[in-house]
Amino acid sequence: MIKTIYQFYHDGFSNMKLGKKLWLLIAIKLFILFAVIKYFFFPNILEEKFDNDTQRSNYILEQLTLQGEDNGTH
Repeated sequence: MIKTIYQFYHDGFSNMKLGKKLWLLIAIKLFILFAVIKYFFFPNILEEKFDNDTQRSNYILEQLTLQGEDNGTH
């Protein structure tokens, strides 16, 4: 499916005069979506709260086990 979508865009844009500019626009758009938005809206909270991997893993383990107990499932 992804291959057919790529072929569709490749064939369509390669026959156009603005094809390379449009591919550049698509690449910039994807960069903004995945890099910039991820950085601003999904910060690495575990690195901010804890100093080492052991503290991070203990926190995650506590959160997962407490979440199961709150729902009544064990």
